[in-house]
Amino acid sequence: MAARAQPRAGGAAAGAAAGQQAAQAQAAQAQARRERAAEPTWEDYVNRIHYSDHYSDDEWQYRHVIIPKGMLKQLPKEYFDSEEPEVLRILKENEWRSIGIQQSMGWVHYEVHAPEPHILLFRRPKPAA
Repeated sequence: MAARAQPRAGGAAAGAAAGQQAAQAQAAQAQARRERAAEPTWEDYVNRIHYSDHYSDDEWQYRHVIIPKGMLKQLPKEYFDSEEPEVLRILKENEWRSIGIQQSMGWVHYEVHAPEPHILLFRRPKPAA
């Protein structure tokens, strides 16, 4: 009669531990996929830019543009104030258009508000009545 091989002590426990490690690795990979999928694309950011209605005084027409805070973190370093690196500097038209801001001709980025660097203030001369 042939002798049966006896399972080694701890063999079942080692197999269970390996299975648990594999399950944890799969869970970690799934979590990483979900996080990558949740990261907005540049196009997502551009689509979430908010444009205020126009408001005016006797001389100027104004509006503010709110860019998503996550977008602010993706902008080139040279778009920020050298003395206050968390605050945008005044952007030229080609710069603000390059980040996805779309508005008619004549608007000028004229002001930044340090406590809310994701809000860009624009103005243009008030049209003649």
